[in-house]
Amino acid sequence: MSDVVVVVLVLAAMATARWLLADLRVPPRGTAAAPSSARVSVVVPARDEALTLPDLLSSLAALDTPVREVVVVDDDSRDATAEVARSAGARVVPAGQPPAGWTGKAWACHVGADVTDGDLLLFLDADTVLAPDALAGLLELHAGSGGLVSVQPYHRVVRPHEQLSAWFNVVAVMASAAFTGPRARAVRSRVPMAFGPCLLTSRSDLATVGGHAAVRSAILDDAALAAAYHRAGLPVVCATGGASVRMRSYPEGVGQLAAGWTKNIASGASTAWLPAALGTGLFVSVHHAVAVGAALTLLDATTGIGGTLVGGHAAVWVAAYVALAWQLRAVLRRLGSFRWWTWALTPVSLLAFDLLFARSAVLSGVRRSVRWRGRDVDLRGHDSAREVA
Repeated sequence: MSDVVVVVLVLAAMATARWLLADLRVPPRGTAAAPSSARVSVVVPARDEALTLPDLLSSLAALDTPVREVVVVDDDSRDATAEVARSAGARVVPAGQPPAGWTGKAWACHVGADVTDGDLLLFLDADTVLAPDALAGLLELHAGSGGLVSVQPYHRVVRPHEQLSAWFNVVAVMASAAFTGPRARAVRSRVPMAFGPCLLTSRSDLATVGGHAAVRSAILDDAALAAAYHRAGLPVVCATGGASVRMRSYPEGVGQLAAGWTKNIASGASTAWLPAALGTGLFVSVHHAVAVGAALTLLDATTGIGGTLVGGHAAVWVAAYVALAWQLRAVLRRLGSFRWWTWALTPVSLLAFDLLFARSAVLSGVRRSVRWRGRDVDLRGHDSAREVA
């Protein structure tokens, strides 16, 4: 590969990332006078979340502006989810077995919304945690837009295997096209995306789009819900969590992480806006090419092997690697507490991404299902996707 081609591809990849993340914003910190939160009902769909619920419920109790009620919908948990929620002061409602055609999460959200009476509904995943001023900021964001407010939480990474989520976070945020800037988001053909861990909406707007019944069969109910708001002419506003909304995903091990991302990748690939999907593909592909080129250049410099496999000057490959890694560092620092090697040792984190992506392709294309939270998730199509068993 010639030096000119390498430089052009790297500049194109970096420019694409800047375009897709041009408006990567966080919720206001709630410093301004926020609307009253007394009318906010919090709904937490929970299946086997006894370990994660205490942190979330403690954070809700410590909010600067208290909510009207907190309802934990126990989605047929096999652990002490209900007992933990009750001991923390939350109201627990059993979801029961989802009706035919419903995913467990969509049904739990539907049940939770039905038993609450707040004018505003805040749906939170059990592994999220809110800062004391987070609700005020979310309310301020909703007051300025209406419709659906969605937050992709800042990913709190603890155990080494959780670092493997780095590239998945980057790809999910870039391919969502939620942060391209107002002009690109206003394109009529683009269906907006949303992030399920934190969703705020008015009860009336949710009713207008048909509630969770409108997305009852979707694996990615957040993306389907955003599409429903779009069809109804209601706005969808996204933000990243920053210091306000955080989460810790897949703490139980590599198996849980692989199953979770497999489910999300298999379902999300068909929902992405085409220009964003192509741009994200370009970004990932160039990172692969530069990682391989730089590695072969290093091999050639140290052993004399591999020089015929890659063209161009070593200095160009090294500069390309450093430039891409530094940009990746800047992005990852805004998305989560990922360690230095996830961006500095790009081949390592890319290999993990490739292996899990390949696993997703096999499960979605051959087996057509993945095991998640004790249920088989049917991957035979996004619109008809459902949980079975």
